[in-house]
Amino acid sequence: MRNYTIANVWGIPIRISVSLLVFLPILAWIIGSGTQIDVYAGIVDTFAPNPVDVSVLRDGSTPWIVGASAALGLFVSVGIHELGHAWAARRYGIGTESITLWLLGGIAAPESMPREWNREFWIAIAGPITSVLTGVACYLVVLALPASTPVLTFVFGWLVVTNVILAVFNLLPAFPMDGGRILRALLARSQPYEVATRSAARFGTAFALLFAVVGVLNFAPMLILLSLFIYGAASSESRSVALQGLLAGLTVDDVATLDLDPVDADASVAEFTDRMVRDRRTVYPVTDAGEFVGVVTLDAMRRSNADEHDTTSVREIMVGDLPTIALDTDAFEGFAQLSQHPSGYALVERDGEVVGVVTVDDFSQVLRFRREGVGVAPREAL
Repeated sequence: MRNYTIANVWGIPIRISVSLLVFLPILAWIIGSGTQIDVYAGIVDTFAPNPVDVSVLRDGSTPWIVGASAALGLFVSVGIHELGHAWAARRYGIGTESITLWLLGGIAAPESMPREWNREFWIAIAGPITSVLTGVACYLVVLALPASTPVLTFVFGWLVVTNVILAVFNLLPAFPMDGGRILRALLARSQPYEVATRSAARFGTAFALLFAVVGVLNFAPMLILLSLFIYGAASSESRSVALQGLLAGLTVDDVATLDLDPVDADASVAEFTDRMVRDRRTVYPVTDAGEFVGVVTLDAMRRSNADEHDTTSVREIMVGDLPTIALDTDAFEGFAQLSQHPSGYALVERDGEVVGVVTVDDFSQVLRFRREGVGVAPREAL
């Protein structure tokens, strides 16, 4: 889904998803409806020094002004919440690639996730703390506003309430929400990180099912969407951490195939087939005038027309425009880079020179060995 960059804070691009642009008018309409204004005006009156005149809020187009202001204020608050995470991460030398505001709130994308429990704890709890502080700031504004500004009193009072709700809701131990990450951090004090992640993910799955049931029974589409997001994100992060643990201590050097014996791009598919049979290999790098331009595989040969193998060149069936990964890249990071390319292949470089090929199958083999308890030592240790 497309995102639009609207600001840059501390070098972090703040982006808005198309889903949010679609949802904001709906949220403004919901907030500006008579029922919502009555409910929240009653809550704001419990702490505002001057009672809110509801009749003014309902007059003419004022409800839509109130709704639009409150909706925008909510997502500004969400953005500030995510900046709280980013600020805490910066304290530990961890950058944030972007902050995206979307239909279900906000997502701060850190450059890396800390495995130290205390770092994750403070980064995770920084968001709810920031929301509470934002609520306090809005409350101080409410105290300073005169009785002649009921619209502003209502909007800032509404933001007091929603920022407190935002903080409390995010503290629910529904991994990967803030509360779930706090739970993982606390569990990681006495458990391996992977085990703590699995435990926190189970809590996340349980909350996802609870949200789904409540959402269906109360016909709350947002809660159903949230449950799907939590379930998917919890499962995804659990798998990701498990992979990271299995690949710990390895680099791309330990996974890639480095004994290069390239095929010329102008060679026929028939020649390539003969080499595969002779060498018993299924993936070869391809060169053109000495330059590496892609890879050719057994699958590509199978998809080609067998009757034309003598007249079809390797260039016509090879996979080109491949990503390159440095040889000393951490294995998990290399796997993440490789997974982003649909081909599942990448060229491996050392000092700018191609020295090998790495494939998804290479990683699968290493992961299979490690799952079965077979050690895969770094090449330097061999």
